[in-house]
Amino acid sequence: MRNPFETEERAAWRRTLADFVAAEITPHADAWDEAGEVPWSLHERLGAFGVWGFGIEERWGGLGFDDAFMRCAYQEEIARCGAGGVGAAVNGRSISVAPIALLGTDELRARVLPDVLSGRKGSSLAITEPGGGSDVANMSTRARRDGNHWVIDGEKTFITGGTKSSFYVVGARTGGEGMKGISLFLVEADITGFSRTALSRKQGWWASDTATLHFDGVRVPTENLLGEEGRGFLAIMRNFNYERIGMTAGCLGAMKACFEDSVAWARERKTFGAPLIERQAIRHKLADMSARIDATEALVNQICWLMNEGETPAAEIAKAKVFGSKSLEFVASEAMQIMGGAGYLRGGRIERTWREVKVMAIGGGSEEVMRDLAARQMGL
Repeated sequence: MRNPFETEERAAWRRTLADFVAAEITPHADAWDEAGEVPWSLHERLGAFGVWGFGIEERWGGLGFDDAFMRCAYQEEIARCGAGGVGAAVNGRSISVAPIALLGTDELRARVLPDVLSGRKGSSLAITEPGGGSDVANMSTRARRDGNHWVIDGEKTFITGGTKSSFYVVGARTGGEGMKGISLFLVEADITGFSRTALSRKQGWWASDTATLHFDGVRVPTENLLGEEGRGFLAIMRNFNYERIGMTAGCLGAMKACFEDSVAWARERKTFGAPLIERQAIRHKLADMSARIDATEALVNQICWLMNEGETPAAEIAKAKVFGSKSLEFVASEAMQIMGGAGYLRGGRIERTWREVKVMAIGGGSEEVMRDLAARQMGL
């Protein structure tokens, strides 16, 4: 379906990414997934494209401009490799660089951002806690002021990129209960009192390193406070908008991968003397899958246009994330059905996507929380 918002620059960006993913990622995605990691060279090669530099000044290693369409094109194209863990392994930094760029001191920006944006080092956002996921306002990790330092105690879990990152943007309570008492800090991995434990036996996203982080009297300089004390909740919520529309674009890319492989299989596979594609039941499945893809793509494009116009359509983003994850669930299920027993074997894009559907419905804000957020934003 033709994108009415496409420009020559955006089209060239997408082609470059698509060619790179097809040639350099997709052929290795299954092996990396089974190995449980991606080579660090992939971080650096993607960093050379500038995929994490949107909205960040060139002097800090960024692109110097922003474009929601190009952000989402990257998330969509990397998802087409059919292994969500590959994208997650490299993109933990994508949801952690904005608070540093927007709220950090010039010294922190100069010291951290060039290495992270280039892919030489990793960064992660550390918000989720063992006792609560989407309920950010109920955060229990605490930071207390001690002279010219903050002392952090607590735990974070399900942290993407958690075992290999060099820098962490950490939410901690510095004041009273609720959203007004939360602040953000930059914590470096080699600091005393900080440790991390890898999470294993995940259902999907095998190639992505995920960890529980432990803060035992971690002392960070006061300069590592990101923004104003007690104003971290607002920064977290603003950051979530880009994460959620990026995840929706990832759902779109994964759906397109499932559809492509389903069509290819239906043309090749013969039953009772004829290709599957000639069976009405299969054609109807493919038409329904395509409709979900078109609808998700239209939502993503509309939201990208609104964001480029300076709006923050939180309700629309929340609804799109739910629609995207539900659509992915439908498309992956139908793709598995079309492939039959072959789809149940590990090693293909459809099997991996079906196994990873639920993380898209939970990460970045669960479907239930997203529905409630959308209703509240709509004044209901």
